Amino acid sequence: MAEVSRTTEEQSRPEDSVDTFKWLAAAGDVKKVEETASTCCSSDSKPVVKDPHRYNMEYPCIGTCLIINNKNFHRSTKMDFREGTDVDATSVQKTFKRLGYKISVFNDQSVEEMKRQMERVSQEDHSQSASFVCVLLSHGKEGVIYGTDGVVSIDTLIGYFKGYKCLSLVGKPKLFFIQACRGSAVDDGVTIETDSVEEQTTEKIPVEADFLYAYSTAPGYFSWRNPLKGSWFIQSLCETLEIFKGELDLMQILTRVNNKVARHFKSFSNFPVSNKKQIPCIVSMLTKDFYFPK
Repeated sequence: MAEVSRTTEEQSRPEDSVDTFKWLAAAGDVKKVEETASTCCSSDSKPVVKDPHRYNMEYPCIGTCLIINNKNFHRSTKMDFREGTDVDATSVQKTFKRLGYKISVFNDQSVEEMKRQMERVSQEDHSQSASFVCVLLSHGKEGVIYGTDGVVSIDTLIGYFKGYKCLSLVGKPKLFFIQACRGSAVDDGVTIETDSVEEQTTEKIPVEADFLYAYSTAPGYFSWRNPLKGSWFIQSLCETLEIFKGELDLMQILTRVNNKVARHFKSFSNFPVSNKKQIPCIVSMLTKDFYFPK
């Protein structure tokens, strides 16, 4: 079974699937593929603090972008083959590479492999990096995301980057973009009518500070994906980043992503039904404005 959608601008295109937790998977045994691109600059320059309300980007490297792209799932999970996810993974790679990130991509990761990749990256030295980005592409339901062989708590994966475990990213933005269902509800939509800081030598900050989680959908809902075009959320995210990088801060960019997903897409589906909507969900513990480079 597959669920499908189309943009409001298009009259015909292949059906989109939902990144949900019900459907039978095509068993797969694709192993990880790592791609490393855009190496960081040399580490001979020191960061300089400027605007206290904006994250410091004056580092030799903007950071690492870790992408986990799960498409094939063991039949025991009853998860469907995620057709179209490679389109998303390619878009993310191109966009964040252009932003200057060092890209690492891992395909079809089991739960243990996902945890191992997150732990490995968290233990790297990020002292010369301005930020960290993680993009998770998989099936999911509320609070968990699928590896190829089962589910893992999103909190478990994020936990490797908390302040007490990843000291070299303390005080720096850690950005997680999650394309996955968070439940089985569908959004029917509703019709509307259009018309200065004191300097200190030491500072204690919360371990939960400086994280941002951008989910493709609201809690409890399906997340739509087209087999040829990719998912509504990831494609809108990459397009909007390309347009507004360096001009708008991240929260403004994500608000525009929300607008694009909410207004420019509706589902075209045999199941559950057609003409459904979707709204991404931003959870921010950022403490400053974050601007990607132009």
